[in-house]
Amino acid sequence: MKVLTRIPTANSRTEKNRNAFLTSEGTDAMAAAAFSGLCSARITSPSFRERTQPWSDEMARKKLKKFTTLELMLSILLLVVFIITIPIFVLSARDSLESQDLGTTVSPDPGTSTTPGSAECPVVNDSERINCIPDQSPTKATCDQRGCCWSPQGTISKPWCYYSKSHGYQVRGDLMNTNAGFTAQLERLSSPSLFGNDVNNVLLTAEYQTSNRFHFKLTDQNQNRYEVPHEHVQPFTGNAASSLTYKVEVSKQPFGIKVIRTSNNRVLFDSSVGPLLFAHQFLQLSIRLPSANVYGLGEHVHQQYRHDMNWKTWPIFARDTTPNGDGTNLYGAQTFFLCLEDASGLSFGVFLLNSNAMEVFLQPTPAITYRTIGGILDFYVFLGNTPEQVVQEYLELVGRPALPSYWALGFHLSRYDYGTLKNMKEVVERNRAAQLPYDVQHADIDYMDARKDFTYDPVAFKGFPEFVKELHNNGQKLVVIVDPAISNNSSLSNPYGPYDRGSDMKIWVNSSDGVTPLIGEVWPGKTVFPDYTNPKCTAWWTNEFELFHSQVEFDGIWIDMNEVANFVDGSVSGCSTSNLNYPPFTPKILDGYLFSKSICMDAVQHWGQQYDVHNLYGYSMAIATAETVKTVFPNKRSLILTRSTFAGSGKFAAHWLGDNAASWNDLRWSIPGILEFNLFGIPMVGADICGFLLDTSEELCRRWMQLGAFYPFSRNHNGQGYKAQDPASFGTDSLLLNSSRHYLTIRYTLLPYLYTLFYRAHSRGDTVARPLLHEFYQDSNTWDVHQQFLWGPGLLITPVLDEGAEKVTAYMPDAVWYDYETGVQERWRKQKVEMELPGDKIGLHLRGGYIFPTQQPATTTVASRRNPLGLIIALDENKEAKGELFWDDGETKDTVANNLYLLCEFSVTQNRLEVKILQSTYTDPNNLAFKEIKILGTQELNNVAVKQNGVPIQVSPNVTYDSNLQVALITGIDLVLGGTYTVEWDVKIRDEEKIDCYPDQTGVSAENCTARGCAWEESSSPGVPFCYFVSDLYSVSDVQYDSHGASAVISLKTSLYAYSFPSVPVNSLRLTVTYHKDYMLQFKIYDPNNNRYEVPVPLNIPNVPSGTPESQLYAVLIKENPFGIEIRRKSTGTVIWDSQLLGFTFNDMFIRISTRLPSRYLYGFGETEHTAFRRDLGWNTWGMFSRDQPPGYKKNSYGVHPYYMAMEEDGSAHGVLLLNSNAMDVTFQPLPALTYRTTGGILDFYVVLGPTPELVTQQYTELIGRPVMVPYWSLGFQLCRYGYQNDSEIASLYDAMVAAQIPYDVQYSDIDYMERQLDFTLDAEFEGFPALITRMQADGMRVIIILDPAISGNETKPYLPFTRGVEDDVFIKDPSDGSIVWGKVWPDFPDVVINSSLDWDSQVEKYRAFVAFPDFFRNSTIAWWKRELKELYTNPREPEKSLKFDGLWIDMNEPASFVNGAVLPGCKNATLNNPPYMPHLESRDLGLSSKTLCMESQQVLPDGSPVRHYDVHSLYGWAQTRPTYEAVQEVTGQRGIVITRSTFPSSGRWGGHWLGDNTAAWDQLKKSIIGMMEFSLFGISYTGADICGFFQDAEYEMCARWMQLGAFYPFARNHNTIGTRRQDPVSWNSTFVTISKSVLETRYALLPYFYTLMHKASTEGSTVVRPLLHEFVSDRVTWTIDSQFLLGPAFLVSPVLEANARDVTAYFPKARWYDYYTGVDIQSTGEWKSLPAPLDHINLHVRGGYVLPWQEPAQNTHLSRQKFFGFKVALDDEGTAEGWLFWDDGQSIDTYEKGQYYLAHFSVSQNTMQSHIIFNKYISDTNPLRLGYFEVWGVGSDSISSVSISVSGVVITPTFSYNSTTQVLNIDGYKSILAEADYISPITFAQCSSGTTEGQTQHIQRYGYEMARKLSALEILLIIFIIIVLAVDILLLMLLLEKPSGASFVPECPEIPESERIDCAPGQEVTEDVCRQKYKCCWKPVPDTAIPWCFFPRNWGYEISNRIEQYNHRVYCPVEKVAITISVWI
Repeated sequence: MKVLTRIPTANSRTEKNRNAFLTSEGTDAMAAAAFSGLCSARITSPSFRERTQPWSDEMARKKLKKFTTLELMLSILLLVVFIITIPIFVLSARDSLESQDLGTTVSPDPGTSTTPGSAECPVVNDSERINCIPDQSPTKATCDQRGCCWSPQGTISKPWCYYSKSHGYQVRGDLMNTNAGFTAQLERLSSPSLFGNDVNNVLLTAEYQTSNRFHFKLTDQNQNRYEVPHEHVQPFTGNAASSLTYKVEVSKQPFGIKVIRTSNNRVLFDSSVGPLLFAHQFLQLSIRLPSANVYGLGEHVHQQYRHDMNWKTWPIFARDTTPNGDGTNLYGAQTFFLCLEDASGLSFGVFLLNSNAMEVFLQPTPAITYRTIGGILDFYVFLGNTPEQVVQEYLELVGRPALPSYWALGFHLSRYDYGTLKNMKEVVERNRAAQLPYDVQHADIDYMDARKDFTYDPVAFKGFPEFVKELHNNGQKLVVIVDPAISNNSSLSNPYGPYDRGSDMKIWVNSSDGVTPLIGEVWPGKTVFPDYTNPKCTAWWTNEFELFHSQVEFDGIWIDMNEVANFVDGSVSGCSTSNLNYPPFTPKILDGYLFSKSICMDAVQHWGQQYDVHNLYGYSMAIATAETVKTVFPNKRSLILTRSTFAGSGKFAAHWLGDNAASWNDLRWSIPGILEFNLFGIPMVGADICGFLLDTSEELCRRWMQLGAFYPFSRNHNGQGYKAQDPASFGTDSLLLNSSRHYLTIRYTLLPYLYTLFYRAHSRGDTVARPLLHEFYQDSNTWDVHQQFLWGPGLLITPVLDEGAEKVTAYMPDAVWYDYETGVQERWRKQKVEMELPGDKIGLHLRGGYIFPTQQPATTTVASRRNPLGLIIALDENKEAKGELFWDDGETKDTVANNLYLLCEFSVTQNRLEVKILQSTYTDPNNLAFKEIKILGTQELNNVAVKQNGVPIQVSPNVTYDSNLQVALITGIDLVLGGTYTVEWDVKIRDEEKIDCYPDQTGVSAENCTARGCAWEESSSPGVPFCYFVSDLYSVSDVQYDSHGASAVISLKTSLYAYSFPSVPVNSLRLTVTYHKDYMLQFKIYDPNNNRYEVPVPLNIPNVPSGTPESQLYAVLIKENPFGIEIRRKSTGTVIWDSQLLGFTFNDMFIRISTRLPSRYLYGFGETEHTAFRRDLGWNTWGMFSRDQPPGYKKNSYGVHPYYMAMEEDGSAHGVLLLNSNAMDVTFQPLPALTYRTTGGILDFYVVLGPTPELVTQQYTELIGRPVMVPYWSLGFQLCRYGYQNDSEIASLYDAMVAAQIPYDVQYSDIDYMERQLDFTLDAEFEGFPALITRMQADGMRVIIILDPAISGNETKPYLPFTRGVEDDVFIKDPSDGSIVWGKVWPDFPDVVINSSLDWDSQVEKYRAFVAFPDFFRNSTIAWWKRELKELYTNPREPEKSLKFDGLWIDMNEPASFVNGAVLPGCKNATLNNPPYMPHLESRDLGLSSKTLCMESQQVLPDGSPVRHYDVHSLYGWAQTRPTYEAVQEVTGQRGIVITRSTFPSSGRWGGHWLGDNTAAWDQLKKSIIGMMEFSLFGISYTGADICGFFQDAEYEMCARWMQLGAFYPFARNHNTIGTRRQDPVSWNSTFVTISKSVLETRYALLPYFYTLMHKASTEGSTVVRPLLHEFVSDRVTWTIDSQFLLGPAFLVSPVLEANARDVTAYFPKARWYDYYTGVDIQSTGEWKSLPAPLDHINLHVRGGYVLPWQEPAQNTHLSRQKFFGFKVALDDEGTAEGWLFWDDGQSIDTYEKGQYYLAHFSVSQNTMQSHIIFNKYISDTNPLRLGYFEVWGVGSDSISSVSISVSGVVITPTFSYNSTTQVLNIDGYKSILAEADYISPITFAQCSSGTTEGQTQHIQRYGYEMARKLSALEILLIIFIIIVLAVDILLLMLLLEKPSGASFVPECPEIPESERIDCAPGQEVTEDVCRQKYKCCWKPVPDTAIPWCFFPRNWGYEISNRIEQYNHRVYCPVEKVAITISVWI
């Protein structure tokens, strides 16, 4: 259905032009249609004809008067058809061409076949091809020449030419074992040579060097080749290691080598993916990897840390260039990579010890190919259990990094070209003055005299030596730069000593002749290059430094330009054309030739030719400089900073990332660079802060200073000619300076921690700047994080890396995190977060579980090292932490090797800090001590005590505590560095944190409290427990996690107090956590050694957990000390469950668990009367145990629902169910927290995570079962009374209600109809009841009767229900003797006269019969019960007594008894009836058997298992409901309804519920709203309270208001008790009748909406009575509203709930709201509003944006369902609305499951209302749904000129009225629509209709007249021609719509709700393959087999395309597959 209105737009220029063209004549109307060309109706304003130009009318008439109207229309139509034909031809031709091209790929080379024989060309996946033409663009000719396989595929990045099987080597003979491993001789296979000079015989040498390190090398068997003369990697001389973690396999032909991890047989290294190539100048080996998680290789700019394996080539060759994003080779050569295998952390590394130019190729196999141009293939493979261990293994081989000087960890300042010493001094002084922490000043080459090493400019830098001394006096250092290039400009007149002395020693790099020094050109001009591989060069180098240091007392050496860099290519005289300078294969290096900006490759050094040793130049220079330092700085470490590096350079030098630029990209790229150099063993690394090249901006520099403060090597450095960028240069009060000072101060505070990390790097090979994946490898989200990093394991750094950004999307791994600056614990964990980082902030977070040594900062490390130390203790979830401190003098060399240091170990557990000394061979001269300890994430501390060496010492610690931050600071202590200490404290438990240790009914006292090991502290605050826990009872071990859940063992601690709690403790427990779905998990704590009772209620959980770790909404953590389970919402970090609170207890009959709550907004738990929808968390305890108890405050009533929904502070919601049916209570406390205490069973929790409140309810009902779908009639009004005297009274009531014309559907009879209250009997006073039932049912009424479960056993006459019950063994029994457990309820003894004047107890004793209670668990009972109900319905013995009920009301099924436990002698088991812990229940002093059965009574489950009533008592009503519902359907043959009093989770699947025996009191009105909203949460949609109250006389005004409110209960029944006045609507007066009739007519009008809501509840689990917060969760005002409610999303009820009130204050959330009665926008949103509320009025409002279906009301639903339908359309601010309608016959069973229903969705936008039929197998020609009325509210127009409706293909112009003041449009479709068709057709095609204006309507009438006359010849010809052209169009369209054979339909299968699935294979059993492949449908199994598993996708069906043809005022839209649409237009 489609309704469209258009508001005139008179001011629109387009509209004016259009109107000027249109006329009111028929021809002009046709032209108007053609002009419009729109698939929509035009509605024009009344001023249309006035605005039309008269002259245009006249001209049009003159021009067109020769043609008839039909001729003109046919001509226009022909034109339109031609216009359509042309694009169809084009599309057809195009599709034809496309079909020809389908699946073909254009190849640049005509060849398509492989070159070698097919047997030699392996069939390999594209991703596994190894490129045979890596040196040029591939052609088939080259491929053929190389004997490779040619197969062009895809992009050229994928190899088109790949190796055949004939390439490579084969093993000759057997492997030969050696002491270290084995050797093998390899022989080259016969194949064409790629680059010549292939080595035919290769020797494989393999060594099992360590258990984790495998070495193999491939060398020329016949002649020596160059091998890297590494300083640290020496030939292996040992024997093969034992206990290998790997094994090695060698394939013989072709040769391949595999390294396999023995623990899991995973192949780590597999060279069989490609051939080994070994030529003189081309060596290649490919390696297949087990994972694409590859890191390392360098030096390049890698824009991310994890490599992109998609066909990437990375050249490795040391080069002087600037870092950029184009992947060029940079300064160093690092051939090591690390591969993370999987989330277990298992990793390995590969290192190729080769210094020749090479390239490394990465491909998605995943595989890596090394191609090098010389040397040998010398591989090492390292295995580790973690990535960090692999790095440690690698550095053990190549050399661990040097321990830096402490001062080097300070901040460094530098720039190229200060120009003068004065300028340098100014920079130093202004940064000192700014109090910037700042240790080191650098001097670049501008300090030199003419850029010559070992000189300083005597003019510009006059006083340089004195300046250095001044730096030293201030505690600062100087680092000077030196380049390797030495000026050869020396003469007798101007000698240059370094050159002269070096020449004398012959230490220069020589030209190819090996004699003549090679001359290049660098900064000083013409230069020579020291050969640092020559031992004599080291002596010369040392001497020069000694000489220079005697002038300038520098502290560190910065060696630059050591790639080696040269400003000319090769040399000043060029290079020879040898194959060294121009090898046959050149890797993809910058510029494409080796000697570019370097020296000739045939140059000669001591270690070999430059061709081989080029990449070692910087490495050898660093080694020589390290030797120099030993002489120049005796016994001091100094600092060496190098640009060019090789494997092992970190042993000697630090590194910076080169000459970067002041750009945001360079800022970002610095992090991967720093992380990579930590892999390479050079942790002292950093980038030039603020950028070297280009002018920086303030913002960029500020953000870079923030990041750079946490580079391991932190230096601000920029280039020549660019503006100053030292922090002080930006101004003394600049944001940059303040921010820089702040974060450098933090750096200096944490230097002890950083220094300790460097110690671990030096001693163990750890990383310092650490990738997140090294610590959190289990979390795949960390594997590619490259914009954050860690310092060691504990400090997370999150910088801002984008211009203008003040928010950063960061990842917080799976740990507890504390904000460094505030100490507050973040709620984030294992999630991406949006971190607020304003301009002066960087993200710094401390990881829980770590202890960070700190020192009071100063502006230099010299000063700070004298300051007091401190500790920051960041507790983890187990309240534990650990850390260490390494300390020495900070500058002496080899303190670690010589054991001259302190190593302290810190640990915290159980409120105790241990300080242990592991190494104590250093004493600090400054008498340092720890003066303060900051503890993060702790409760308040007191009683701090300090012990030294176990002996208490006298201290007076001061403790300050911030309860908001949960940070404690301990001062006033003095823990001397080097001493062993223990610091202990108690945790002060705040009142709101206290967990009640003595909740018992009696006995609480200080003495009894301490006997339980608890603390006693009386409090004046109400509710605070005096006795509370201070220690835990259980420990946790064997914690395991996997993708489907987690588990742990929970053990009772050995304690004096373990047995002091109620009942016997269970010593060993098991915890299992199951991740059932992405939004649902279960955790269960149980006794693994003994079977305990578990609730036998089936839940809908998947057999196998579904979802993935990535998609799960939650993360789970099992915590210790104390034991707890933490569930965190990943998207927000909110902890929604945290049971790490003291007091967890698991005893046989007493189980307790507490949890923190995420907010104070919690709803649910029942059934108890609550005075507010939100629970009061101020020390309130609520009992849960089903009981015959009228509602009362804190009194446990009829049902048990241990379920709650909780809001989180951000508006997310979650639900928690404890599946436990034992007697229990819950205590809320203001922490906020709650405590469960139950008397048996197990702890079985289910959590659903929404995240919206409505989704939580849907997920919860998916778990427990969707609510029952009620019959339509059950939504009618219902009447009942306990106390009808006879059937005549009921008949009189019925007749009076009909006479008053009050809508009314259901009449009840309470137990009055029974004989002596006996089930299944009929009292003589009600002998006419069966006939009355028949009469009422004939009028469309329904009847419901009551049944109680108790069956009399004292009958003197035959009473078959009892007799047969005994025969069938259906009753609950005493397990000790098998006898029936007798109680007393309603049935009276036979043949007694009741004296009603006696008190109740006397009546029970004298007159009540003994009754037995059916055990509804038993299969026999269910059969018995169904038989009794069948015979009640159709009495086989006395047919006249058959009661043709339509539904049943089951009462008293808690089960209730009028005696406690049993008749005398009563109950036998005192322990069960009065358990060790008696929950907070009504009549707590009487025990659990109060008003019910004895707890020892035995019931039997369907499987035959006996259970105690003690355990299943609260399931009695639940067990009765299902068989009762099944019986109703079986005996009536219709849907029916069951109303039950006692409920449990899932009861809603079979029954509705009323809120019990309430009281006729005003407060009950509001409480009924609260109760209904709670039962909406519990999954019982069909609920209501007894209208006007059950007990006490109702008062007129109250009952009137209650009738108004009750008219909107889902279950609307007026019911009261015997002895009170009548309160039915006709019992009052005519005014009351009018009030009742009016409000019930409103209800009946809305029943289609109500019924649709019930359908949505039944299929989707949505709520019917809906709290406002469910729809407006972002509006926190709604979180506490419980005096109003919604029906569904759209209908707001705001009742009067107080006496004498004539107005009501209602809240209107942010939406558009309309008064229901008038349709007027109330103009109130997001505010409270006072509304008039006279006695005859209830305020009802409809929410904008919704369509409400409605129907004319009638006497009952049987009659109203035959009335006309209508729609109330409430537009939102955008003019849109939507709604749903579900319709079936209202009474048949399972119409939805059987597909016998109609479901449509309505949407309104742009003045058009459309209906989308989702499903229809109900409405038809013979079973119509009559449409009569539309109301559109909020139209927002001055006028509406026309409306059109399309029904069944017929366009109607209905009558309508529009009120521009109220903006309400009323459309009366009654006469106009039904004249054409009296139902809405289930149209199978989309229909578009054009509306008409007044003039256009006239034209249609005239046009119909003209069509009746004879057609002209022209008209006939035009018609024939049009038909021919249309036929051609149709043919072309058919061809066009035929898909090419290569095209495939891809079904779209989003999360389609189960209720909306349409079966794709009805009546068939299909497999997943058949469903997906044959039918192209969606497949998703669900537990309910009635729901289709194979269902239609979203994109199946038809859709309206955007090609539109308009003809004759109907617009025909071409149809394409997608949707079915019904159209009605306004």
